[in-house]
Amino acid sequence: MRDASPAHESFTAGGFARHGLIVLGFNTFIGIALAIGRGGDWRIQMVYAQCIGLSIWALMDFGRLAFSPNPETGWPEGWRRVALQLGAVLGGYLIGSTIADALFGRPLLDMWRGSPRMLLSYLLMCLAVSAGISFYFHARNQDQLRLRQLAAAQRDVAEHRLKLLESQLEPHMLFNTLANLRVLIALDPPRAQQMLDQLIAFLRATLSASRAPLHPLSAEFARVGDYLDLMKIRMGERLQTELDLPAGLGTQAVPPMLLQPLVENAIKHGLEPHVEGGRLVVSARRDGDALVLDVRDTGAGLSAAPADGTHFGLSQVRQRLATLHGEAASLTLAAAVDAEGGTLATVRLPWSPSA
Repeated sequence: MRDASPAHESFTAGGFARHGLIVLGFNTFIGIALAIGRGGDWRIQMVYAQCIGLSIWALMDFGRLAFSPNPETGWPEGWRRVALQLGAVLGGYLIGSTIADALFGRPLLDMWRGSPRMLLSYLLMCLAVSAGISFYFHARNQDQLRLRQLAAAQRDVAEHRLKLLESQLEPHMLFNTLANLRVLIALDPPRAQQMLDQLIAFLRATLSASRAPLHPLSAEFARVGDYLDLMKIRMGERLQTELDLPAGLGTQAVPPMLLQPLVENAIKHGLEPHVEGGRLVVSARRDGDALVLDVRDTGAGLSAAPADGTHFGLSQVRQRLATLHGEAASLTLAAAVDAEGGTLATVRLPWSPSA
């Protein structure tokens, strides 16, 4: 859903209030200029400037609602804009001067009975000032509209890029699993059949979930558990797993297929090259304003990883994190520091509303 346009914002109470404050500032400047240029009591000049200026603003800002304003800019176009401008100046000058006359106890429309040339000069000045203020508001809305359109375009690009990354990631996982299945068919057909059945169940459960931009962390752990069941069929007792999802974290929203590439990487480069296999632990915790996800294996370690690897899964995870959260999210890969050895992959995400 697109954000509300600047025109919509300008029709809110806050939008009208901001416009009124800006006009108030312009009026103050005009009142000071008149007091300096014409002399006399500066308070009178200031009151007339504010009464007339605010009356013109009220008629123009609220009156545009009756002139079928452009929904994107908030202002009428063509002759409607000219008619609004002229009507607001004439009506605002009449209303504002009447209010000021009443405040100072002068005869109503006292200024209108003076010199026609002076009256015309005041009207022309009001028209010029109101045109300038109107242009300022119009240009400001146009700038905000362009910024909104640019932001929307950037979001669209980011969403398309994310979808592309996800579409690349899913076949990558599938091809890896099918390659493992091909090897197992030759070595152990019954286990290959069991692995194929598990793969079908896994794909059925994953298909709908992977199409959503976000899903609960509990669903992500469930998909990781399904994938690990697949790998246990192939690796047997060499693969020991543990999923640690504390209560209260399961509803956190995360991108689908986020942990699986890290789990694949840990098995392929950490546990499979390790003759005796090892243990794989996937855990979640909260650290201040961050959600931290760890994938820890006790396998061969970083030093044993092949230098010619594509690191496809890791690069995809980093790109997805950058697309979704920019610098607020990260993926780090480091050697485990305890006696068991192995590798620790850590994902940090901003703490988000529950999915």
